[in-house]
Amino acid sequence: MANKASLETKLRKDFLAKIVNLVENDMGTDALDVSASEIAIPVVNDAGDETFILVKVSVPRGTRNGNGGYIPYDGYAAHQEYIEEQESKAQEKAAKKAMKDAEKNKSKKKEDEDEDEE
Repeated sequence: MANKASLETKLRKDFLAKIVNLVENDMGTDALDVSASEIAIPVVNDAGDETFILVKVSVPRGTRNGNGGYIPYDGYAAHQEYIEEQESKAQEKAAKKAMKDAEKNKSKKKEDEDEDEE
């Protein structure tokens, strides 16, 4: 039976091969191997300039548990953390904008009051 590392390598290579096949056959462009786990895809941006999309495929093991083993990676938990982080950032941004708008309105109100006094 194959060890875990060789199974992960095979899985990564198989998945990369599927991506290369999709890019080359369905998108009609090249998929260039740039490392054992990455491909570069040449694309043209809206300005007509050639640039590249870099796709990396990895099979994460997780985090070390301190006993020489790993706590398995949980993609569902990572997704939820990402969603929560994005929501938090959006809330912070909205709060900053509200504070800025309030300050702007306060200074405008003061200017209006100063003009009324004249």
